[in-house]
Amino acid sequence: MEADAPAIRPYREGDWRPEYYAVKRGDTLYSIALDHGHDYRDLAAWNDLSDPAYIQVGQRLRLFPPGDSAVLATPEPVALPPATIAPAKVPAPPPVPTLTEPKARRMAYSEQALAELTQYGSAVHRRTPTTAAAPPSPPPAAAAPKPAASAPRSVQAGMSDLADERLTWEWPTNGRLLYGFGEGPNFKGIGIDGAIGQPVLASAPGRVVYSGSGLRGYGKLIIIKHNASYLSVYAHNSQLLVREGQTVAQGQKIAEMGDSDSDRVGLHFEIRRLGKPIDPLKYLPEKSS
Repeated sequence: MEADAPAIRPYREGDWRPEYYAVKRGDTLYSIALDHGHDYRDLAAWNDLSDPAYIQVGQRLRLFPPGDSAVLATPEPVALPPATIAPAKVPAPPPVPTLTEPKARRMAYSEQALAELTQYGSAVHRRTPTTAAAPPSPPPAAAAPKPAASAPRSVQAGMSDLADERLTWEWPTNGRLLYGFGEGPNFKGIGIDGAIGQPVLASAPGRVVYSGSGLRGYGKLIIIKHNASYLSVYAHNSQLLVREGQTVAQGQKIAEMGDSDSDRVGLHFEIRRLGKPIDPLKYLPEKSS
């Protein structure tokens, strides 16, 4: 029993997901990823799966990056060896730069000595660049290093940096409500009526983590990951217009409405937080009619 403890221990505080998942009959990597709020390609990479379509019943799959738990923990301080803190080893301050001016020398006064010193000083002045004594000028503003661009990097990775409270949602298409959350043929979302070919839009900005028809009961499907917490699901389309890994903007056309794997035309739409379905009507703006 002790060996199974990590499978039921919450991965992090406030996150219901375990660190490991045991594959059950009927599971696919796509369904496991959706139910736990992940990109199936990440699961394949974290578990060294060369073929995402091949998993076995009872197989334990890691649900988070290997070693990621250690990153969350506070590292313990490392004691330095005594030799590195002994007073004798403290580095001496850097030496003062040697001046280039000639050293003073004592000479008996005479007209010849005065002429010799004057000639020597003139020679030193000619050899010394006029810019050497000038203080170094600050680098131009344009040459200053730019701050690290973390937001563009996340955009390139296809992931929105929006925090949960800043994430806003729009209706993915126009039409009357066919069924509400917890109702209808798929109780994990809502159904929206429409016509074949009607535009289906991204409800919020994010990255496409699935585009295909590999999840039973969803037909031609798009899944978008919006941040570390939220996914949205767009099912039963007739055409898929975006590819996996593509970054999409809010309101961008991602598919066309259809009836794939359904007995009627309409869009099945879900919002999931950490993989768990939640009522989209609590997040979508109210309609005027």
